[in-house]
Amino acid sequence: MSLDVPRTEALAVRLTAHEALQRLEHERATRLTQLRAIDEAGPEAEEQMMSTQKEAVLRVLTDIEAAVARVQDGSYGLCRKCTQAIPVERLEILPYTPFCVPCLRGVA
Repeated sequence: MSLDVPRTEALAVRLTAHEALQRLEHERATRLTQLRAIDEAGPEAEEQMMSTQKEAVLRVLTDIEAAVARVQDGSYGLCRKCTQAIPVERLEILPYTPFCVPCLRGVA
């Protein structure tokens, strides 16, 4: 799918709310499992590395929760910067992304 697809065509290939929520639930479960593993690593794990990993996982969980809110308010799949549809392929790879690639790169 081209990034230049007109908005009406792009919207037709958006993930359904159900599909988006399934992907987001999978991502959430994965991150919660990572957090449990970090917490269970115990004192033998290098403290700073574990802290950095935990911060990264918590940041992604925040992004996932924001994406769930976008599904609920109907704005999921639309770039938060340019408001154009995010290609479904990008959402399949990173279902909690709030930006299209051009906006993420600062090109748009």
